[in-house]
Amino acid sequence: MALGDTSPAPLVVVMGVAGSGKTTVGVHLAKRLGVEYGEADDFHPQRNIEKMRSGHALDDEDRRPWLDAIGTWLAAHDATGAVATCSALKRDYRDRLRAAAPEMVFLHLYGDQQLLAERMTGRTGHFMPTSLLASQLATLEPLQPDEAGIAVDISKPVDDIVATFVAWWGSRAGGRSD
Repeated sequence: MALGDTSPAPLVVVMGVAGSGKTTVGVHLAKRLGVEYGEADDFHPQRNIEKMRSGHALDDEDRRPWLDAIGTWLAAHDATGAVATCSALKRDYRDRLRAAAPEMVFLHLYGDQQLLAERMTGRTGHFMPTSLLASQLATLEPLQPDEAGIAVDISKPVDDIVATFVAWWGSRAGGRSD
């Protein structure tokens, strides 16, 4: 593990609404930790991608197989650690992920709606339209005090976000969840 100690690498879900930088931060964090990275979009069934591409928000039924696939992938990496992205907007979604991989922690990326919209507008080739940002923000339930994780503002540089998480993880007793 790249943290310089013997504690196990974490299972991390980089969460947040569209445009928060989950993929960018997730890739950098996985590299820093020396663990495998899992991209949330790769776990979606094709029907979910088509639904979002057509401008329709996913419902809870749509999300279940996606969340289960991410949770299963994370559980398979429990011994080595891993980083996966997932919007994980609701507590119920995070609970479903934790049911598969109880040791996971969250890095919640949050930011100003205007910045999020600018980021979404500026990216190319992504299936998620900017029109769905408002529904994601309305759905978002921030991490609760009893959920292992940290929230970091996306206005910080990526290296600072990663360093903030690594410092938080290093400050935890033994590196594992509460």
